[in-house]
This record gives sequence, C-alpha cells and structure tokens, in this order.
Amino acid sequence: MDAKVISKDKLPSRHVTVGPARAPHRSYLYAMGLSAAEIAQPLVGVASCWNEAAPCNISLMRQAQVVKKGVAAANGTPREFCTITVTDGIAMGHQGMKSSLVSREVIADSVELTMRGHCYDALVGLAGCDKSLPGMMMAMVRLNVPSIFIYGGSILPGSYRGRQITVQDVFEAVGQHSVGAIGDSELLEIEQAACPSAGSCGAQFTANTMATVAEAIGLALPYSCGAPAPYEMRDRFNFASGEKIMELIAKNIRPRDIVTLKALENAATVVSATGGSTNAALHLPAIAHEAGIKFDLFDVAKIFEKTPYIADLKPGGKYVAKDMFEAGGIPLLMKTLLDHGYLHGDCLTVTGRTLAENMEHVAWNEHQDVVRPANTPITQTGGVVGLKGNLAPEGAIVKVAGMSELKFSGPARCFDSEEECFEAVTKRNYREGEVLVIRYEGPRGGPGMREMLSTTAALYGQGMGGKVALITDGRFSGATRGFCIGHVGPEAAVGGPIGLLRDGDVISIDAVNGTIEVALSDGELVARAKTWKARTTDYQSGAIWKYAQTVGPARDGAVTHPGGAKETHCYADI
Repeated sequence: MDAKVISKDKLPSRHVTVGPARAPHRSYLYAMGLSAAEIAQPLVGVASCWNEAAPCNISLMRQAQVVKKGVAAANGTPREFCTITVTDGIAMGHQGMKSSLVSREVIADSVELTMRGHCYDALVGLAGCDKSLPGMMMAMVRLNVPSIFIYGGSILPGSYRGRQITVQDVFEAVGQHSVGAIGDSELLEIEQAACPSAGSCGAQFTANTMATVAEAIGLALPYSCGAPAPYEMRDRFNFASGEKIMELIAKNIRPRDIVTLKALENAATVVSATGGSTNAALHLPAIAHEAGIKFDLFDVAKIFEKTPYIADLKPGGKYVAKDMFEAGGIPLLMKTLLDHGYLHGDCLTVTGRTLAENMEHVAWNEHQDVVRPANTPITQTGGVVGLKGNLAPEGAIVKVAGMSELKFSGPARCFDSEEECFEAVTKRNYREGEVLVIRYEGPRGGPGMREMLSTTAALYGQGMGGKVALITDGRFSGATRGFCIGHVGPEAAVGGPIGLLRDGDVISIDAVNGTIEVALSDGELVARAKTWKARTTDYQSGAIWKYAQTVGPARDGAVTHPGGAKETHCYADI
C-alpha cells in the first residue's frame, strides 16, 4: 500500500506539517533527520511503557523498534515515545501499591497529551504491566485515532525442583516461611528460580487477563498477545502491527468502531472463561467509559454469570500463558466460545475483518488440555463472580476458579489498612472461620485501591486459604486465590457499609447466588452511619492526593474524568 495517497486534509498531523505557517514545526522534524517525504507521510505514534522497573517492560523498547520498521515499510513515519509504568509485583505489600491504579490514569493521560501536543495520526501502543495494558487501551479509545495494541508478552515459567512456578509461588512461600514450613535457603532458591526471563507474570494474573481482553475486544492482532516475551516470533507480530496501522489510517478504522458494547461483552466473556483477574471488572468499565458506553461492574458480572470456565490456567489451574499459546493461543479459546454461542462474531477488529472472519481458519487442537471445549467446561459457571448485598450495594467481585467451596459465613475481624491485617496474619493473630475485613483501601480512601496479594498469599502459604475469607474495598491481585472478595462498594471512605462493620458482625458470602450480606438490620446500619466519621489519609499533596479528588467508584471503573459521553470534540477530528 502506498501511504502517499493518504490525504492529510483530515489527519491531525496537518496542523504541524502542512503549509508555510508550519515551517517552524517542520524545522524541528528536519533536526531529527526526517526527510521532506517522511514529513509529508502520516505520523504514527509508537508508545511504549518501557522501563527498567521490572521484566514486564524490559523488552518493550526493542519490540518498538520492530514496530517502527513495519510503519516505515508501509510508508508511514513512526515517532517513538515512552510513558510510565508502576509494576505491581514490586509495588505490592507496601505504600508503593497506592501508585499502581493511579498509574493507569497517568499512562492514559500522558499518551493522550503526547499525541495531542504533536498531532500524531495513529497510535501503536506497547504495554506489559497490569495497569499499563488498560491504560494504553483507554488512551486509544479516548483519542479515537486508528490504533493497534501490542502486549509485550508473558514471562517464561520458572522451574523449581521439577515443577513450574511463578511469582505467585514466591509470595506464598513467604507465608510458608512465616510458619517455619520452609527455611531461608529454600525461600532463596524459590525466589531465584521463579522469574527466568523478560515478560509479564506468567499465569492468568491481571497482565495476561488484559492481554486476552486485547485480542477479544479487537484491538490486537490475533495470536499477538499470547507469544511470550522471549520468543523471536514476537517480531513478526510487531512488524505486522506497524504495517497494519497504515491500512487502518487509509480505511479510517478507529477504536470506537471496534470497542462497542458487543466487543466489551466479548472481553468480559474471555475473562470469565479463563478464570482471569478480578481487576478486569475495574478496567473494562474504564475502557467503556472512554467510548461513552455504560458498562459497569454489574454489566460485567452478568456476562460472568453465563460464561463457562474452560481454560485451566494458574492461579486456580495448572497451566501458564506460554502453555496456552503453544496449545493454540487466545484464538483457540475464542474459537470454541464463538462456536458455542458465547461470543459476538460480528464485531470489527484491527485486522479490518470481523471476529468471526478471523476465526474461520482456527482449527481445534485435540492434543491439548489447557483449554476445554466450551460445551464440556471445567465448570458451567465462570471463573469470576459478581456479588451484591447490604454489605456491597454497589457490588463486589470474587474469583472462584479452582475453588471447591463457594459459600462462607463467619464473624468479621476488622482492619483499617492492609498493613494491620498483614501483621496479624504474619503473627497468626486470627482464627479459622473469621472474615478478615481490610477497609479504607478503596480508590478514594487508600487512596489508590491497593492490591492485597501479600496478605492473601501469606494466608495460603500458612494453609489457611480455604479456612478464612477476606473482603476489602481495595483490590486483589490476579494471582490471588482463595475466598477473597474485592471492590466492595461503596468504599469505607465515603461511608459505605464496609466502614460501619465491627468485630464479630456475621458476614455471609454466597458465590453461587451472588450475594454478600452482614447480619445487621437496615436500622442498625443507619444508626451506625450517624456516628461514623470520615477519615483523612496521610496523602495531602502530590499525585496520589490529586487522584483522590477526582476518582469515582469502583463500580464504574474508578475513572477520573467525564468520559466519551461528555465530549464536545474528539481528538481524531481536530
């Protein structure tokens, strides 16, 4: 395809490259070695979340160079830039985790501002960590210029004494160490073996869950999100994405043509079918919000209710992302879901074809057991369940993949921060049968809605994973397993029922019927609310304070601006 036939009359880059008045602007482009022909071509932003913070991101800059070659080969002019990432595995278990969800907004905002400020015509975005994937997709939908998403790929599994391990095993080993089940040398051996390569956490934690979403929602090329980071074949997907973005510019295929209500339902379907991260119930509403589509936690939960659980992936199952890719990749999963009526096949994708057309030549692999046929699932109901009740009028979420008991009732044991609860767990200062409550960790109250993997993994490592329950107005990592309920809303910081609980209140959780209740009358809850006092956090300045001033409830995706429904103009049409 010859990009020279693409007129700039309606492309954003005309504002910085066309006409005598833009001579100063063009002088900057010449200074970077661009030719007049390259300046005349469409300008394609190639954004990555590269950094040296974690293995999730370390390969992104190298992969971005291949994307740029693909753009150039199709007669486009790539312009590379980077944005931030906060890596949950390193931020976990301390105050740094309050930066994590905030980073999703900063990523989306910084990509938007870079694209707007320099008038780029299209976007190819590369991401690796949990919040960078939804953040990059949010930016694409917000800007609505032709866009393609690229996942940096998963890490390879570690090998420890003959078995595959992931970082989840390291967190759980901390719990084993705390009760003397393993010693210092064994803990060291596990931590040195768990993460052997570049790439994002290897099981169906948040990163791989959102990577699965990227293909299902139609923003990534088929198979591209499954190939592990170290695999050389990633370069084929990267180059192809660079070429394909030029075709999307020519055809004016935009993210909001792709991210429709049906596409969002497809995305929720693959989350549930893979026993994916509960964080998807936060990120899908946020992506929908950018398009002006109402799709909240309860809408996500409706899809979860009717979706079979078919992919036997860790943390609830046996396999990791590499295994699913080698069994047939995300298209194998989508093919069986489509064939049995669980996906909308008429959704447009970045290939320029529909999802059903993309699946036409995907053959079922009978010689694997990573993904089951959708008509013979692991369980009939999905791997993630939405909950609602007098303790969570705005909903809550629980991952049930791999769980045998789906109901729990017990007395509350209340903690007003993750640190308080983690200390009690570490010291074994809790009892079997209790419901541990971690509150004031929501989007506004945390601020930042921290994940609780350190605490849940410690419980599991102590052998108490199925013997206690844990609820929070914060979040749980995609690596969490056991009876752990997150996103409880309204959050404690705004006077939600979770903030009114007292030790000993009996809480009942029913993941079969989708309920979460505390044995208190409406009158008692009203009386307690009258004496409840709002708390102030110790974040009274800076980015986290700023986030707390604007963030909305978890039910709607913890978003920080009015979204596509309130737009008066779209960047793509400037």
